[in-house]
Amino acid sequence: MITTPDNDNNFDGPMIFIIIGKGYESDDSEGIDLHIMLKAPDDDTAVREALNALAEEGFIEADLDQIGMLTEVPAEEPHASAYQGAVDGEVAIIRFN
Repeated sequence: MITTPDNDNNFDGPMIFIIIGKGYESDDSEGIDLHIMLKAPDDDTAVREALNALAEEGFIEADLDQIGMLTEVPAEEPHASAYQGAVDGEVAIIRFN
C-alpha cells in the first residue's frame, strides 16, 4: 500500500523554476541566451514574473523555450548563486554572451 501520495502539488522545498530562452534588447540585435531562475507558485506565474523582470532589465522581446522546476541545488556557478537568489525571492537572470 502506498502511504505517501505522489502528487506534483505536494513539493516539500521551495518551487524554483528555471526558464531557458533568448532576450532581445533592440529590434536588430541577435539576442542573448538566458537562464532565468525564480521562485513561484506555478509555471504561469513564473513566466509572467520572468517577462516582467526582463522588461525591467531593458529587454524589448523574449523567446522562452523551456521551463522546468529545479529539484536539486546547482553545484556550479553561476547557477548556484542564482539559485540562492531565487530562494531569497529574487529573479536571477543569467546572460550568456
